[in-house]
Amino acid sequence: MPEIGGNTAPGFEGVRDAFAANLAGDQEVGAAVAVYLHGTKVVDLWGGVADPEAGHPWQRDTLQVVFSTTKGLTAACAHLLAQQGELDLDAPVAEYWPEFAANGKERVPVRWLLTHQAGLPALDHPITPAEAIAWHPMVTALAAQRPFWEPGTDHGYHAHTYGWLVGEVVRRVTGRSIGAFLADEIATPLGLDLWIGLPKTEHHRVSRIVADPIDLDALSRIDLDALPEPAREVMRAYADPTSLTRRSMGVVTPPLNHDDPGEQSAEMPATNGICTARALAGFYAALIGEVDGHRVLTPETLAAATAEQVSGIDRVLRVPVRIGTGFGLPTPDAFWYSPTAFGFPGYGGSLGFADPANGLAFGYVMNRIQEGVPDRRAATLLEAVHRALKAR
Repeated sequence: MPEIGGNTAPGFEGVRDAFAANLAGDQEVGAAVAVYLHGTKVVDLWGGVADPEAGHPWQRDTLQVVFSTTKGLTAACAHLLAQQGELDLDAPVAEYWPEFAANGKERVPVRWLLTHQAGLPALDHPITPAEAIAWHPMVTALAAQRPFWEPGTDHGYHAHTYGWLVGEVVRRVTGRSIGAFLADEIATPLGLDLWIGLPKTEHHRVSRIVADPIDLDALSRIDLDALPEPAREVMRAYADPTSLTRRSMGVVTPPLNHDDPGEQSAEMPATNGICTARALAGFYAALIGEVDGHRVLTPETLAAATAEQVSGIDRVLRVPVRIGTGFGLPTPDAFWYSPTAFGFPGYGGSLGFADPANGLAFGYVMNRIQEGVPDRRAATLLEAVHRALKAR
């Protein structure tokens, strides 16, 4: 039986059993899961290996890069600014960021950056990792970029660009980077190990990502005719190097390496959030209620932020999605679906979400990236949580 740290509240022992079973299998290396219920932590578990090469075990304070799960943190910053009266989500982006008005974008509202309707999921001329880390080359390129569709008429996942678009608005409004705003206004008041832009003093705590190299060229060799629909249509977009899908994946070329300390210290507010599962669950708990006397968003702000804005086939991902204002909303086939749930999953398996209907907040982080295979790790944990809730 793998060694597991942490604890569960009475009645949630089944979550520990599910977590242990995950670690005992061949899909997990190191991971952590945490659950809050009505502002009280009821699950806080960790285990496995944080650095397979060095053999370092996963500790209570081990941090993990969570990829697109970061987008929920970024969305909360924008909504907190709106709640404070500093940002109008329906005002033109150019009101805060005048350079953004180029190439017909003068009327694009801030809201469309959050709902992936701005038409800017890619760049005509990709930038380098060094330019991405430097921030300004990316936002300059985005300000000058022509939209790939008429903004507001369609939606397509802004996998990388979302963070710089929303983050630059936050910077223009506050004079602070979005990482600094997150730290000052959310993470520090709540005492959360939650970062966009990790201080160098914390680098030693970050778990190493375990993933096979992505072979994009292999996608172009797929026999599409052998695939059933709708998988054929989805994979057609991924297999075509000229498609908007593939171009959105190549915004930064060569690809980013989130194990790199320089990238971990940089602010990439769509993909390089770094946290513990405990902090991720605590963050979502503080969005839907009080945690230790502190709540981030009012019920009114939260309701507006999580109301569905767009739905249907995503122009980039080519699959059905539901989108709130910055937060992802699960489709009915998602294992974390509830009509009131909101949050964001991340590349490879991480997940942070909350469901205000039952007071649940959930955080799962791991270093083993799962891609191209059924991934039941977080689903198994959440099923155990639901069994515990039902028994209560």
